[in-house]
Amino acid sequence: MKTYVLASKNQHKAEEIKEILGKGFEIITQTEAGAGDIDVVEDGTTFEENAAKKALAIMEATGKPTIADDSGLCVDYLGGAPGVYTARYAGENADNEANIAKLLEVLKDVPKMERGAKFVCVIALAEPGKEIKYFRGECSGRITDKKYGDGGFGYDPIFFTEEYGKTMGELEAHIKNAISHRSAALKKLQKYLAE
Repeated sequence: MKTYVLASKNQHKAEEIKEILGKGFEIITQTEAGAGDIDVVEDGTTFEENAAKKALAIMEATGKPTIADDSGLCVDYLGGAPGVYTARYAGENADNEANIAKLLEVLKDVPKMERGAKFVCVIALAEPGKEIKYFRGECSGRITDKKYGDGGFGYDPIFFTEEYGKTMGELEAHIKNAISHRSAALKKLQKYLAE
């Protein structure tokens, strides 16, 4: 069984990734790998830069193959914003509610057909002595005019998926996980690791 360190202290995220990758992979958090005191500043201008920064820092600290992800919401009308600033769109210490409120306010007079958006996830794989590999997953939809559903997290209640006719906040967790940007990126990673 191959062990990979996840450049995150989030146990739930490690379990979610392990579930998607399937048997044959052991995913441990950076804390479990002895690098719990490292906080990487995500100041890159792309998802790739931020993911690589985290993966390299934790790989160098642990000496083990490391995966890291960076993700966010890109709105067409806003030229791809909030992008890498998704988590702090309404300010440095903003919560999900504040971020959603700001986005809905910015888009309030924008017609439905111009509210296209996508969730993007980039996973970086850093292995000692090898070049960094990137795996990108996307999930397309559009931004609604108000919140629907209270499932998921972040912008899920205002991200509408045409395929299911519901927001991510209304979808059952197993459906959301199957179509999510993170799932799409992880499937590419899984295929690469299996080869």
